[in-house]
Amino acid sequence: MTADTKSSPKKPRDWAPRFWEGSDFFAWLRLLARNRFAVEPPYWYIAAIVSAMSLNNTILGWLQHGLHGRRIAETDVPHEPLFVLGHWRTGTTLLHELLILDDRFTSPTTHDCFMPAHFLLSERLYKDHLAFLMPEKRPMDNMPAGWERPQEDEFALCLLGSPSTYSDIAFPNRPPTYPQALDLTGLTPRERAAWKRTLYRFVQALAYRDPRRQVLKSPPHTARVPELLELFPDAKFVHITRDPYTLFASTVNLWTSMAKKHGFQTPRNVAAVEEKVYREFRTIYERWFATRQMIPTGHLVEVRYEELVKDIVAGVKRVYDELGLDGFEAVRPKLEAYAARSKGYETNKYQLTDEARAKITARWGDLIARLGYPVRT
Repeated sequence: MTADTKSSPKKPRDWAPRFWEGSDFFAWLRLLARNRFAVEPPYWYIAAIVSAMSLNNTILGWLQHGLHGRRIAETDVPHEPLFVLGHWRTGTTLLHELLILDDRFTSPTTHDCFMPAHFLLSERLYKDHLAFLMPEKRPMDNMPAGWERPQEDEFALCLLGSPSTYSDIAFPNRPPTYPQALDLTGLTPRERAAWKRTLYRFVQALAYRDPRRQVLKSPPHTARVPELLELFPDAKFVHITRDPYTLFASTVNLWTSMAKKHGFQTPRNVAAVEEKVYREFRTIYERWFATRQMIPTGHLVEVRYEELVKDIVAGVKRVYDELGLDGFEAVRPKLEAYAARSKGYETNKYQLTDEARAKITARWGDLIARLGYPVRT
């Protein structure tokens, strides 16, 4: 007797390696030491894997430096980067992906940012033979994931040992590892110089591989305009905003999801995550409003997420027009195709209680008003 079977829909793979597996060995040791080696027992084997991988990364990094270091150091960045700024969950990833549809632009990939010490040596291995290691979707939403997808350079800086708020993902039940890192104002002059040097060398390595203009996206950069302009005086900036009441729950979910997927502790302190979101939103936007006037006229355009998703083509055209970028008509068909493919895409929905809404208003009300969104009571 033959059984009548029906094929079930393919379930997206939920597993993924920890991004810490791309860490520099000495950066990994510092992260462990700063958190008193507080790896919980269920994660000991993962920490052991990261330790072995980090040593391998450092050795491969030395090899890459030996093979390419001099030429990378001599590489000029031929085009000042275009920075996509905005708080987490404002649509920075969407805008990043739209901008790099232009063949004249490039950006760091997930492989570049997750294996920053040796990406020039290892990119073909990971992209051609280890694609199965990456999940199909990001852990916090329904956006596609993959080694070749554009990624935040903040991950590269973190894995190379620069102070980063992303270090908090590793040990979610402990105090912030680098509370001064988000806007860099608490760093010593030596630490700040090292941070700038790390970012510039990473950009140089990217330019050595591909001389096209880089589109760089990392939400923490929204609070680092002075440092970015010191490195790249003629850089251009796109700042995207979204209703902060929507951002709150979505950002709490972001940090919780990332800690579950990439942490070495089981996250238990929801109140601490919420406080992190409250604190960092204020840090980012107080710094943004204090420094955005430093950006030269014609080098900044501000976009609202709500308007961009209504008309992707018109939204990107405004970016091109206000930044003085030519060649929009050549990329229009790709934008139209992207808009057609993404029709029906649904973002995660969150319901705020009256109490939560009132607390957001109390903590962020002044900044919400300055961002041009209605303050709700």
